[in-house]
Amino acid sequence: MLNKTYHFYFKIVKSIAFLLISISCFSQRSITNFNNNWRFILDDKAVYSNEIFDDNSWNKLNVPHDWSFEKGVRKGGDQGQGGGYHDGGIGWYRKSFNVNKNSLSKTTYINFDGVYMNSEVWINGQYLGKRPYGYISFRYDISKFLKEGTNTIAVRVDNSLEPSARWYHPCGIYAPVSLIEVNKSHIAPNGVFITTPEIETSQATVEVKVDFVNISEKQECKVTILSPEGKVLKTTSQKIKDAKGTLTLQVENPKLWSPETPLLYQLRTQIIKNKQVLDEVKTTFGFRTVAWKAETGFWLNGENVKLKGVCEHWEGGPVGGAWTKPMLRWKLQLLKDMGINAIRPSHNPTPPMFYDICDEIGLLVMDEIFDGWHKKAPEDYGKQAFDAWWQRDMQEWITRDRNHPSVFVWSLGNETHSAVAPELVKFGKSLDPTRLFSSGAGNPEDMEITGINGGSETKLFLESARFDKPFVSTEAPHTWQTRGYYRTHTWWRDNELPGTYELPNLTEEEIFFYEGLDPKKWKNRKQRYNSSYDNATVRISARKNWEVMRDTPWHSGHFRWTGFDYYGEAGLVHGGLPFNLFMGGALDVAGFEKDLYYFYQSQWTKEPMVHILPHWTHPRMKKGTVIPVWVYSNADEVELFLNGKSLGKDKPGTVWNEMQCEWMVPYEEGNLEAVAYKNRKEVKRTSMVTSKVPSQLKNSLTKLDTEDGFSASYILTSEALDANNTPYPYGENRVYYAITGDVEKVSMENGNPIDSISRTKSDFRTLFFGKGRLFLREKDNAKKASVITASILGDKALFLSNKITIDVKEIAVIGKTSKSNFEILYTTNGADPLKEGMIYTKPFEVKDNTTIKSIVKQNGELVFAMEETFGSNEGIFWGDEHLVDMWKGRGVNISAEEAILTGGAQASNDAQHFKGTGFVKFNNQEGSITFYQENDGEAGDFSIRFRYMHNDKDKQYPMKLFVNDTYVKTFEFKATGGWIQNWAFVNTIVVFKSGANSIRLETTGESGPFIDEMFVD
Repeated sequence: MLNKTYHFYFKIVKSIAFLLISISCFSQRSITNFNNNWRFILDDKAVYSNEIFDDNSWNKLNVPHDWSFEKGVRKGGDQGQGGGYHDGGIGWYRKSFNVNKNSLSKTTYINFDGVYMNSEVWINGQYLGKRPYGYISFRYDISKFLKEGTNTIAVRVDNSLEPSARWYHPCGIYAPVSLIEVNKSHIAPNGVFITTPEIETSQATVEVKVDFVNISEKQECKVTILSPEGKVLKTTSQKIKDAKGTLTLQVENPKLWSPETPLLYQLRTQIIKNKQVLDEVKTTFGFRTVAWKAETGFWLNGENVKLKGVCEHWEGGPVGGAWTKPMLRWKLQLLKDMGINAIRPSHNPTPPMFYDICDEIGLLVMDEIFDGWHKKAPEDYGKQAFDAWWQRDMQEWITRDRNHPSVFVWSLGNETHSAVAPELVKFGKSLDPTRLFSSGAGNPEDMEITGINGGSETKLFLESARFDKPFVSTEAPHTWQTRGYYRTHTWWRDNELPGTYELPNLTEEEIFFYEGLDPKKWKNRKQRYNSSYDNATVRISARKNWEVMRDTPWHSGHFRWTGFDYYGEAGLVHGGLPFNLFMGGALDVAGFEKDLYYFYQSQWTKEPMVHILPHWTHPRMKKGTVIPVWVYSNADEVELFLNGKSLGKDKPGTVWNEMQCEWMVPYEEGNLEAVAYKNRKEVKRTSMVTSKVPSQLKNSLTKLDTEDGFSASYILTSEALDANNTPYPYGENRVYYAITGDVEKVSMENGNPIDSISRTKSDFRTLFFGKGRLFLREKDNAKKASVITASILGDKALFLSNKITIDVKEIAVIGKTSKSNFEILYTTNGADPLKEGMIYTKPFEVKDNTTIKSIVKQNGELVFAMEETFGSNEGIFWGDEHLVDMWKGRGVNISAEEAILTGGAQASNDAQHFKGTGFVKFNNQEGSITFYQENDGEAGDFSIRFRYMHNDKDKQYPMKLFVNDTYVKTFEFKATGGWIQNWAFVNTIVVFKSGANSIRLETTGESGPFIDEMFVD
């Protein structure tokens, strides 16, 4: 509530400031929102850059835009497993705009906040330049190319070389665009630098450095500071003598910025001549002190503060990379409400609006510029452009972001190493000497703050490490959770590693036996959901990591991996397709909170809260089975009731495995309720009731208000309920959406890591563990809009009941809905319901393996054609205690057909007994296979082996092995006795570095055998 108040308060301040400025003078700087009415095509022709070209057949859209997200997941997608099997390609944007004669005497910039990647821009057919990095803002001076009347801008975006990142990346103009018109004499872009060299309780010094363009005689620079309430506090001015100026002011009784009190001041910088304002820039800033100490960690405003942070990719969630400001504020506020005070944008800068929001709601930002300083992904910025462009990109990054009080440290890279590191630090210090420089496990010896990623999770490190400089855990802990899924036995991503803290099973025998996929269809042992008990991890639980961090003075804090789930890196942890996203977040990609979210809330927030896990609907569980019931709460104690009977009280502890209140409860259906007490008085309660078969949808609407030229957004949440309005936690029925009026669909999202149905093009999406969402954006001048939802509801497996309900509702989004008459027709025999459908009037029963087809008409017009299949083999896979026996004791295996193939290497399934979906063959040609394996620990030895087959007794098909482009050895593959099913192995020991590792098998002139899998043991 506090943060929402500050946001409202800040908007009032901005309005007051604008009014004051408007009364006193007329500003010559004009900033025009340039986001709307672009034309787009996913194609590439040189003629598209021409000034005169008919683009009326192209798609009309507004930016931000991400064509990769719109296209969706595709087996063989250009971005590979790292990009969640999405595509790249080349796209063009064009936009026409009018310029009046007066503007031709001024300077005009076209400003892009983010275009991924290799963008090239033309104005009226004239080439302006290229910007390779996809994660940096940039601009061009287009003044000399403009003409009175209609002008045309064209943008080419080239993502033809893929994968260009190690995770999903957007494609296109994914961030805002603006047109900036200024006087010939003006303040340079990013030309204001505010520092506060001295801050005392009674007074603070503000130093302002300004860069000018085209300065002439008799011009002066005037700076004015406005308080958080919009009151003018101090003003000073001086004559401009050259292209740079420095002014100093004093502010009495400064109010400090912090995550708890994100108070923002405003600096108004003006160029004035003869009392006329030629240019004006408004910059928000804050007063705060930052200190880092090797012995005691991080200090903010004189207080020792633990960094309770998350890492967060720019892209993900329900928009891919095309975040609008209302949607981005929603995302960041969800994280803030979890209790975080810091965020690390990993591993690249974000558009400016991200930092604006962090300033306003109170989030410290570890601002990061690069993933690698050389190639990490096959075609990334490190390979394509780093050497030639890093200085220009760093200069834009630091000069753009250095006034934000939220930005408290610079991070130069992630899991990378290079001799260039000292040069990066030196160059960065020349642009901002006020902040320290760090990295995520990149050249720590050259950094001012030691940042370590996964290696900071081990028991050995946490109990014995000591540093002569400040330390922060830049990427920890790594834990996984699938919302709504539970398992009582611990799961280690790479098997239990040496030097880890103990994480015992919760019960002697596993009690939960369900999966998203039949284990017999898994490609490897990773292809399962991950338990929400905080017992699925690489090295450490979230609870233990917080305990050690909290109690270790030199530990400044952590940035957990991650805040939200994200698309991509699907093979590293989850084994590849059909998994297409990464489940390391405290929230899923739909923005639904996982149980982990509430753990952090119990430790990091003060507002009374209480949360129970797991849910209390277990239809296939034997009555009396003992279930670990956990309650997260920040109260003094919690009492648990089952069907009105107290099971006793428990107190949240400070030791990791006592941070949750815990009861071992024999299962029986009914009402499970937790009551939280503080000072022996009830402060919060929550309950969950055993659900019956789902028979209706609960739809709720959230509006995200318009902001900074972005239209309002809406989130429609659908949830499966039974007849008693109790949530059904296994709901997985399709929900169909029909949108009418002045809103447009952005996407549908449910958080399911294996659902590849189009998020943008389909008219339905299944519920995932009972929930799903539709995301909408308001059109211009919107007056009325509604959404019709429809679903064929029931237990997919017909275990609870064979009764089926068809639910149809209309939800008003803008204005009111008119009364509608819905007609529902259905068949259960596969026939067309338009021709043979029965009128739906009440729930009906079906037999095993029945496909229901249904249509919905509104006032006689067809709205939906729906379909849903029910039967014992449908939906979630239900098993028993032998569910995953076949995968016990097996290491990590990566299918060759899922790797990157070059030359004559091609996927095939023309053999027997291969693993996964196929294998790779070379057909007497040359080629290579490149696998990727993540090592979240420190560099070390690993055993790898390759499963192969051939029957050429006089050949050994030699292939060279390279790890991270370094030659290791040449394998010789002896004949295995057949080309059909006689598989064998070759193996060796290799050294993996910390982070991402590439493993390449390359033919040497004699072609290669069949290659099935790589195992890492």
